[in-house]
Amino acid sequence: MQISKYFFNFRIDFFRVILPSKHTVMTRKFLLITINLMVFSACQSDYKKTMKEPIAKQIPTVLNYHSDTLIDNYFWMRLSDAQKEAENADAQTQDVVDYLVEENTYLEANMSDTDALQGKLFDEYVSRIKQDDQSVPYAENGYTYSSKFEQGDDYRRYFRTKNEEGSKEELILDLPTLAQSQKYFSLGDWSISTNNTIMAFSTDLISRREYTIQFKDLTTGEMLEDRIENTTGGITWANDNKTVFYVKKDPQTLRSNKIFKHVLGTDSSLDELVFEEKDDTYSCYVYKSKSKQFLFIGSSQTLATEIRFLDADLPNGAWTIIEPRERGHKYSVRHYGDSFFIRTNWDAKNYKLMKTPVSTPSKENWEALIAHREDVYLSGLVIFKRFLVLQERKDGLIQMRVVNWSSGKEHYIGFNDPTYTVYATTNIEFDTDVFRFSYASLTTPSSTYDYNLVSKERSLLKQQEVLGGAFKPENYSSERIYAMSSDGSTRIPISIVYKKGFNKDGLAPLLLYGYGSYGANMDPYFSSTRLSLLDRGFAFAIAHIRGGQEMGRDWYENGKLLKKKNTFNDFIDCGKFLVANKYTSSSHLYAQGGSAGGLLMGAIINSEPNLWNGVIAGVPFVDVINTMWDESIPLTTGEFDEWGNPKDKVYYEYIKSYSPYDNVQNIAYPNLLITTGYWDSQVQYWEPAKWIAKLRAYRTNQNLMLMNCNMDVGHGGASGRFESMKEIALEHAFLLKLEGITK
Repeated sequence: MQISKYFFNFRIDFFRVILPSKHTVMTRKFLLITINLMVFSACQSDYKKTMKEPIAKQIPTVLNYHSDTLIDNYFWMRLSDAQKEAENADAQTQDVVDYLVEENTYLEANMSDTDALQGKLFDEYVSRIKQDDQSVPYAENGYTYSSKFEQGDDYRRYFRTKNEEGSKEELILDLPTLAQSQKYFSLGDWSISTNNTIMAFSTDLISRREYTIQFKDLTTGEMLEDRIENTTGGITWANDNKTVFYVKKDPQTLRSNKIFKHVLGTDSSLDELVFEEKDDTYSCYVYKSKSKQFLFIGSSQTLATEIRFLDADLPNGAWTIIEPRERGHKYSVRHYGDSFFIRTNWDAKNYKLMKTPVSTPSKENWEALIAHREDVYLSGLVIFKRFLVLQERKDGLIQMRVVNWSSGKEHYIGFNDPTYTVYATTNIEFDTDVFRFSYASLTTPSSTYDYNLVSKERSLLKQQEVLGGAFKPENYSSERIYAMSSDGSTRIPISIVYKKGFNKDGLAPLLLYGYGSYGANMDPYFSSTRLSLLDRGFAFAIAHIRGGQEMGRDWYENGKLLKKKNTFNDFIDCGKFLVANKYTSSSHLYAQGGSAGGLLMGAIINSEPNLWNGVIAGVPFVDVINTMWDESIPLTTGEFDEWGNPKDKVYYEYIKSYSPYDNVQNIAYPNLLITTGYWDSQVQYWEPAKWIAKLRAYRTNQNLMLMNCNMDVGHGGASGRFESMKEIALEHAFLLKLEGITK
């Protein structure tokens, strides 16, 4: 006890006094964490016996919203970016970092009995992956491109080979070298000039999704001096081989609001602003058509879109609007021949496909190609010279519909699994009868196919290899089942997988995953790491709840704004269904969700705490009122049409009724693992930090409440294929610990 106390005090004093202030926060933070690990290793058994839960200090802050007064005892945990990045951290910054480190130390102490298990899980994950793996090659503009992992590498290398006999493969982008010595590394985008000589690529070294664009001369292998900071990462070339369009973010809100034009060889500070999105509920983006003939600038928010275009041969020309923004009208544009193809929800909530001349693109000239259907959601399309491939959703499943342009005949590509995911991949050429798609299911590893649109034959180009010899698809079963909503009006799809021999006797553990926001679809996918749970007796299920778009646009509309509680109720109803049908029981049922899915986790443990034995909430958006009220916080203004603007009292009262942080109660909460990142720009670290502090102050039991704050990353967690697996091992070990499974 005395040893533990001595080292803990030494750690705090070292950070505040011994470590000179000239060091950057990142350096000080690294040394502090190193000391924590040293202390923990030296005193592990002492910690396990004596370390108490972190108790955050309470400094009441009065918040006045409408005629309502809220007292937030943990508002002090919020730090500005300037505070986090300052070399001379003030007392508040030190207090916050101290608290986060204490949470991490407490996590390590409570999970130390799973160290061997985490190591075993990690080894299992690694043993299943093909470390020297290669992507499926594809051809573009006279070259064939591919990427490769080499043994032991966290990141890929990118290659190309000229499509001429005798050509040698050339390395064009070496990510392992670029990522050396980086705590975090992410490749945003890469794009090659039309004449194949210059490669532009973007990287993020902080984990705030702010990317730096750099340029490489592929003829010499040398890096150019051009460097563009603080972009979204996207890169769009004009056809003159020297002009690049890119997007910058507002430095405070991180909203993508300005599009610039850069000419190679010039100082990026002189780049011309070509478009600024001044409406703070919109974000903007820029891209190039598949035909390479046009550049597009899009402005988009939850309920509306506006797109303008420019001849890619004339980067200094004037941009033309296709159809002005109109609230409630969303559309996207593709080009082929002398026409634009418009996927639109204009008088079509599930979308339809229109065609319009490039010369007269506005709505009055749109001609219907694919009509709207009440029971089918048109989610995407791929255009070929002789065929059109439509990606549709019906009854929650993705379908690929093939239409022959000349004959009008159509057919669907068949898939056999009861629940699966499929999507178009790299389809660059127009004049081809081959359609490339990727397919996976809960029991089928990710597979890339070439499908002949004429003969209807498919060729498997690559399937994710699951090494080790233990995995056989036939040893696992998947189902698509339906729960009924509590009001009896809605069937909610559930995709579930388990190892054969699984008994539906209520005794087996089951992990239920959910998201249910932004119209994002949680389609079933294969995971080799998940096998470690399945092989230890777990079932895994995905609840396709409202707020997603699996069942069409209505599915989304009925899970947002003033209908948001449908999302939470649907998830709870899925959990109750699984218990009632003896897939599991409340003592063995677990839930997981991240970001907006973390909000879901917060809502379900407030309303049905006894339904779950344990919950994992990743980067959880839980402080909804405070965040959505503050328009200086990144991404807030663009989400008013998702959650509602709390400055409108109707929305304020509704959000307050479910906001997880504002509804913490004196109840017995389930075991809880929260994960977050100190540099998260989407859900700031203080939301989960405040939440766990408040939960501990209110709860009436002593179940595990743990938080892992990765001090080096942001919203997406650790980068690199191996580092990310360590985070998965922690999550799986948490679940297995609760089940008493130690091996």
